[in-house]
Amino acid sequence: MARRRTPPLKRRRYRREPKRRFIIFCEGKNTEPAYFAAFRRAYSNALIEVTTIGAAGVPLTLAKLAAERARSLGLSRRSRKALNSFEEGDHVWAAFDRDIHPNFNEAVTMCEQVGVRVARSNPCFELWLILHEDDYDKPDGRHVVQAHLKKLRPEYDKRGAKMPDCADLVTRVEEAERRAEMQLTRREDEGLPYGPPSTTVGHLTRAIQDAAQSASNAT
Repeated sequence: MARRRTPPLKRRRYRREPKRRFIIFCEGKNTEPAYFAAFRRAYSNALIEVTTIGAAGVPLTLAKLAAERARSLGLSRRSRKALNSFEEGDHVWAAFDRDIHPNFNEAVTMCEQVGVRVARSNPCFELWLILHEDDYDKPDGRHVVQAHLKKLRPEYDKRGAKMPDCADLVTRVEEAERRAEMQLTRREDEGLPYGPPSTTVGHLTRAIQDAAQSASNAT
């Protein structure tokens, strides 16, 4: 009787986890890009793309641009574009301030409806930077918050001439995330989820860190 040949073992194909892309729209031309550039260097296993605008009408203008980009990439809930495996985990984010801008709530709602994630700060992005250093929980306006950051980081210039040492701040991002979550809980308990001070930038930084860790584990 002829011996039955054992079929050769099939080698499992290795599937590399793609780097996730974070497309961030922000209104600031200096502080936000400087911070996310430092984050890009610290977490290189995630791809970070920053687009800044200086148009009037932000944050609503920014929300519209972010929504348009999400639709064009097939990342919107209403998009019919098919995604490949390297695009499925991509995120579009809108990072904007409450400050005294009109249509803030409308901008948040627009983003949520189309699937754009929101990194909002009240009163301004500088609050997020402060939380890396200090548990700041005062309902102050933008100018007071910026002045407080100046005390903590003398190199900071609100006019954009000099940026805080963002590379150093990023090393304490987990502490900032913890403080920001505590603030958000307090605002929710007060019935003012968008009230000052509050920021959801920590949701963005946490998502970037998680994506970078996933990509690192797959290598």
